[in-house]
Formats: sequence, C-alpha cells, structure tokens
Amino acid sequence: MIVRIMGEGQVRLDDSHLTELNKLDDELLAEMESGDEEGFHRTLGSLLGAVRRLGDPLPDASLEPSELILPSPDATLDEVREMLSDDGLIPG
Repeated sequence: MIVRIMGEGQVRLDDSHLTELNKLDDELLAEMESGDEEGFHRTLGSLLGAVRRLGDPLPDASLEPSELILPSPDATLDEVREMLSDDGLIPG
C-alpha cells in the first residue's frame, strides 16, 4: 500500500501493519469526538511516526497513486475532521 503524508511524501507500507495503525486511528477518532486536542495531536504524531517507522520511503521523484492520504503533523482537529470517512483516516 502507498501512503502519502501531506507535506512530506510517500511511503510503501505492508498491509500487515494495518492492524497496528487502525488501533491508533481508533484512538485518534475517539479524541476528536471528545474534543481532546492535546490527545489528538499526541496520537496523530504517533500514527504518523508509525507510518514512517514501518514504511519504506519512496523517492521524491516517484509519483505513485496513494491508496491512503494522512494529514500533516501540524494539521488541526478541524482539518482532520474534514478528511475522515466513517472508518476514520484508515479504512478497515
């Protein structure tokens, strides 16, 4: 799976990591629903950190279609809320 972090670039991420990422996505969704902005920023950082750690960066010149687009680390709660689907940021 190709994942784009807005403002950073793309990484290739094995589907086997989706379970770990979905747990963080569920936490993020709960924090958004409760308006916990501090928790939201902490969990967003953890989610993006996990994607960076588990994924292999693609070269900047590579323009692969992204299957998943994640917000930048400095995204606001409202900006991320606009990106959400019923499943959160990560489907499944």
